Amino acid sequence: MTLKAVRQPPVDSQSGTHDPQSSMNLRSVALTVLAVLAVVLVLKYAQAMIIPIVLGVLISYALEPFVATLTRWYLPRPLAAAIVLLGISAAGGWLLYRLQPQASAIVEQLPDSARRLRRMIERERPTTATAIQQVQQAATELEKVATVAGPPRPPSGVQRVQVESPPFRVSDYVVWGSLGVAAAAGQMVLILFLAYFLLASGDLYRRKLVKLAGPSLTKKQVTLEILKEIDRQIERFLAVQLFTSTLVGILTWIALRALGVEQAAILGLLAGIFNTIPYFGPVLVSGGIALIAFLQFGTINMALLVAAVSIVITTLEGFLLTPWLASRAARMNAVAIFVGLLFWGWVWNVWGMLLAVPMLVVVKAVCDHVEDLKGVGELLGE
Repeated sequence: MTLKAVRQPPVDSQSGTHDPQSSMNLRSVALTVLAVLAVVLVLKYAQAMIIPIVLGVLISYALEPFVATLTRWYLPRPLAAAIVLLGISAAGGWLLYRLQPQASAIVEQLPDSARRLRRMIERERPTTATAIQQVQQAATELEKVATVAGPPRPPSGVQRVQVESPPFRVSDYVVWGSLGVAAAAGQMVLILFLAYFLLASGDLYRRKLVKLAGPSLTKKQVTLEILKEIDRQIERFLAVQLFTSTLVGILTWIALRALGVEQAAILGLLAGIFNTIPYFGPVLVSGGIALIAFLQFGTINMALLVAAVSIVITTLEGFLLTPWLASRAARMNAVAIFVGLLFWGWVWNVWGMLLAVPMLVVVKAVCDHVEDLKGVGELLGE
C-alpha cells in the first residue's frame, strides 16, 4: 500500500481554516510580475520593429492638425496627407542642404582640431609628468611582485604566446557611422510611409479599438475617453516641445554667433534636437559646445562662457517657459520623468531617451481612466 502526499492549501492562523483568497492573490501577483517582465523583454529585443512604429504614430499625431485643416478645404484625406508629408520632407531636405556646408566645415576642421588638442596636452605634460612617472614606477614594481608570486614558468621547449589587440583606427568607426546613417535614412523612409497610412486612414483605428473593447457600452465609453485623452495630451506635448525646441535652437544660434563661434547654425540645430531629452540633453549640448569653443579659441575661459550661455538658455526654457506652456497638459513629477528616462534609455538607448516623455504621457492617460491603474497615474502625476 502506497501513501501519496497531499498538498494542503494555506491555513488562516487565527481561524484555523483554509484561505483560498490569499492563494489567488499570490498567484495573481506572480502572473502580473511575469507578464511585466515579458513585456519589458519584448520591448528591449524587438526595438528594431517597435521604435519605427512609435515614431510613425508620433509623427502622425504631430501632423494631424495640418491634415485636418486641408480636409476642411474639401481635399481628400489621402491627398492632404501626401501634401503635408511632402511639404515637411521638402522643408527638412532644404534645411539639411543649407546646413551641409557647415557640417562639411566641421568635418574638415577635425584633423586640425585634433592636432591642436594634442599640442595643448603636450604643453601641459611637464606639469603632470612627475606624478605619471611615479604611477608608472609603482605599476612596474607591482608587476615584478606579481611575476615572482605568479604561476611557475612554462617548461623548456614551450614558447609563451601573447595576444595583442589590434590598434585603434578611427576609419573603422567612420565606415560604421556611414553605414548607420544609410540604415537610418532607410528606416526614416519606412517611418514616413507608416505616418502617411495613419494620416490617410483618419480615425479608422480608433473606431476599430472601440469596437474591440467589447459589447458593453461602458467599456466602449472608457476606451473612447482614453483615446481622446491620449490624442489631446500627445498633441499638446508635441506642440509645446516643438515650440520650445525651436526657440532654444534659434536663441542658441544667435548667442553663439554673437560670441563668434563658428558653425553656429548647426550647433543651434543640435541644441534644439537634444532639448527634447529632459535633463541629459542640455548637459550634452553644453558640454559639446564648450569643447568646440575650446578647440576654436584655445582658452578655458571662452569655453566656460559659451557653456554658461547655453546652460542659461536651456535653464530659462526648462524652468519658466515649458511649465507655463504645459500648464493645461498632463504634468508629471520630476522623479517619474527621471526614472522613466532611465528605464526607456535602458530599453531603447538614445531613442528611448527621446521617446521617454511621450510614452509616459500615454501610460498616464491610460492609468487615469482605468480604475485598477489609477494608483500608477497618481504616482506619475504631480
